Amino acid sequence: MPINLPNNQARDDVLAGRPALWLNPNLKQDGIWDTKLPVRPSRVSEAESNWMLIASLLEKCFPELKATGGKIESALIEVSPMREALGYSSSEFGRIFVKADNDLPVAGSIQARGGVYEVFMYAKALAESQGIISSEKEVDRLVSEEANALFSKHTIAVGSTGNLSLSVGIAARALGFQAVVHICSEAKDWKVDRLTRLGVKVVRHNADYSGAIDLARAQAEADINTYFIDNERSQTLFFGYSAAANELASQLSKAHITVDDNHPLFVYLPCGIGGAPGGASYGLKAIFGNAAHTFFVEPVQSPSALVHMMSGSSEQVSVYDAGMNNKTEADAIAVPRMSEFVAEVMKPLLSGVFTVVDDDLFRWLWIAQTQQSIRLEPSATAGFAGPKFIVNSPQGHAYLEQHGLREKIANATHVVWTTGGAFVPEEQFTKFMERGASLVKDS
Repeated sequence: MPINLPNNQARDDVLAGRPALWLNPNLKQDGIWDTKLPVRPSRVSEAESNWMLIASLLEKCFPELKATGGKIESALIEVSPMREALGYSSSEFGRIFVKADNDLPVAGSIQARGGVYEVFMYAKALAESQGIISSEKEVDRLVSEEANALFSKHTIAVGSTGNLSLSVGIAARALGFQAVVHICSEAKDWKVDRLTRLGVKVVRHNADYSGAIDLARAQAEADINTYFIDNERSQTLFFGYSAAANELASQLSKAHITVDDNHPLFVYLPCGIGGAPGGASYGLKAIFGNAAHTFFVEPVQSPSALVHMMSGSSEQVSVYDAGMNNKTEADAIAVPRMSEFVAEVMKPLLSGVFTVVDDDLFRWLWIAQTQQSIRLEPSATAGFAGPKFIVNSPQGHAYLEQHGLREKIANATHVVWTTGGAFVPEEQFTKFMERGASLVKDS
């Protein structure tokens, strides 16, 4: 499908495969309250309540959550030791933190927040429909023999490049469901192997992410006992992710970090289909309003959110429409088209999108591990480009001027949301590190 992109520097950089920063012209003050959006802020607090409801259940299913009382949460880490290596030693970059979802319990990626949430919400609804539980006080009955017998007759299916499939497969098997994951051609073998060991049926398609999703959806719709977790359309997934915003807000408060108009918060989130970064962004805007500035990050050859939102099209736009090939080592965000639902929600809320080259992903991976022992997969490092774009690029300067932030940027807090890495096998991680070391040496 031919597309029209506005004639500006961001378009030129995107089409040339260069790192780019696109600023969203549709960003609104207080856009979270836009009545035309298909979702409401009240659902963020509803998701927070649901997470609290199932905490004791999660603790029973996953022993690693005993230390947190059933909470799936990650650390907020200030990156002082690696600032110089990243090129961020100057005070104009404010304070820089990592939101370490790369080490998130249960699934080792941000997708644990959405995938686990939707599986457990579906299990609750199914058990209620069959009379196994009659009130929220009985939620722990979801791990009873009666519930297990029910769940064993049902299948949960999902399509993914790997990380969402891991979280859904782990959660589904923990409750006794059958699980089927549809994997696209970009998925890494080690993720497939881990799923297989968990007893999850893996269907590998000779198609990209979007093609695999379409095939998975069609197969699930043909089976009345299969529940399909739809990464492109699911509001349950979206709001499962949104609850992470309150966790971050609490951590910032405990660190005595102010977020307001004079102390802006910039958050950088790797983006594939858009559900995880979209949900987190929505939650942050619900809490901090205009003081929160969220940016998606994508590979230069897979900028699905950027090309779709830049085009202004009411129809889904693919990276192929803009001449990209969707080839990247960042398999977790190797997606040719973004979620139409997320694009609609983010239209008045997202500050912008920037893109990065693969080599930089490996450089940052090596820096994070050697300077601060933060273990990442390549896609999870993408947000480290954010502060440089905002502080040093012409587009970043334009954004700061537009929002009256030029004199306040040194007061900013930057949060790089690192979205996966803990489950990467040692052999694979060693290869990542070797490539990173080589690139750092040659730079």
